[in-house]
Amino acid sequence: MTKGNPISLLIRFAIPMLIGNLFQQLYNLADSVIVGKYVGTEAIGAVGSVGSLNFLTFSLCLGLGSGMGILISQYVGAGERDKIKRAIGNSVYITVAAGLLMSFLSVFFARDILTVMKVPAENFQFALDYMRIVCGATVVVAGYNTVSSILRALGDSKTPLIFLIVSCVVNIVLDLVLTVYLGMGVTGCAVATVISQFVALTGSIVVGYKKIDYMKLRKEHFALRPDIMRAGIRLGIPLALQSSLIAVSCVSLQAVVNGFGPVTMAAYTATGKVEQLVQQPFNSLGLALSTYAGQNYGAGLHERVKEGTRKSMGLVLIFSILMVLLMHVFGRDIVGVFIKADSYEVIETGASGLEITSFMYFFLGMIYVMRGTLNGVGDAGFSLVNGVAEVICRIGFALLLTNLPFVGVWGIWWTNGLTWTFTGVVCLWRFIWYLKKRGLFEIKKVRSGKHVVEKAGA
Repeated sequence: MTKGNPISLLIRFAIPMLIGNLFQQLYNLADSVIVGKYVGTEAIGAVGSVGSLNFLTFSLCLGLGSGMGILISQYVGAGERDKIKRAIGNSVYITVAAGLLMSFLSVFFARDILTVMKVPAENFQFALDYMRIVCGATVVVAGYNTVSSILRALGDSKTPLIFLIVSCVVNIVLDLVLTVYLGMGVTGCAVATVISQFVALTGSIVVGYKKIDYMKLRKEHFALRPDIMRAGIRLGIPLALQSSLIAVSCVSLQAVVNGFGPVTMAAYTATGKVEQLVQQPFNSLGLALSTYAGQNYGAGLHERVKEGTRKSMGLVLIFSILMVLLMHVFGRDIVGVFIKADSYEVIETGASGLEITSFMYFFLGMIYVMRGTLNGVGDAGFSLVNGVAEVICRIGFALLLTNLPFVGVWGIWWTNGLTWTFTGVVCLWRFIWYLKKRGLFEIKKVRSGKHVVEKAGA
């Protein structure tokens, strides 16, 4: 990714990831749609309340896996072949240890956590069953995401896509069989999700091994390398802290949502699923930027990093405008996909919520773009800044707005939108600050004979 038109490279690299992310969301959506249509409003609210908890238990693994991916992309840009293989081998230890730890904690403390979150009695057992199965399999999800990060760092975004499609089909089929035909309810959806994730993990490893020479590791590549592990953890811990802080803020907001009862829980779950879909183009572009920035930064091509970031923001603006129009015209139909047709109040609440947050999608996209670039160039401190900003905003806005009589329940959706807006501005500030600190913000002109050569500051 160090040669050629930046935006063309980013789009071509991001599209397979986008398709893969959409399929990943599709099997998550399948759980919500099938539960909402065949089990009921209380069940879909329970699944939604566990979503933020699942993100919290997965945050540590996600951050560490992403850190190793960024490190590997920098090794690729610098052409350090042996370090690439050793980093892949050492990532196994980090991922398994973090995954098993979070799996154990989430199962052991499931009841206590749901109690603290004030999950209503009519939703509680559904939530408990779903959490113990899905969060208990965190090690599987951690493995898949680490392998995906490694493959993307090596320039392969297609293999994870193939197996996400396969796992999506497996999940939908198992959802229907276990939930509808065998009557397993929420438990069936959880089991289907875990099995499908295991399929994605196994398939990506096998095919990646056959396709990519870097994945063909020998015994010496699994020898512990403290220097490589420290470098990966140094990049990964801030990402893990960022994800954990964001997850904590989401859990806190979910507790506020739970206090408004089953109707609001169901509506918020439905809008959350829709917004997860909206985020996928932003997420894919951000992941592509992380690899792009890492390789170009490792190769010393700093000006290409800035160019790719600037043009990516143009893509975000265009997509955000389209989404505003879509949510205002078809919001009720979109929410109705997740909810029984006779649940009129839930559908109306969800549609109004989407209208509120859609105006702030541009700032949501800005977060992903700036995060991808800064993670790629190794700005470890940014992740912590980003996470703290989200925690302060999501908790602060939720407590303030939902207690204002003229805002009330709508403060839930305003909280998300205003959090994206404030955090997006903070991310932009951090991006400019980092470039200035590194001397990369200005272009210096150097005269060489009769020609003027432009180069990025070192």
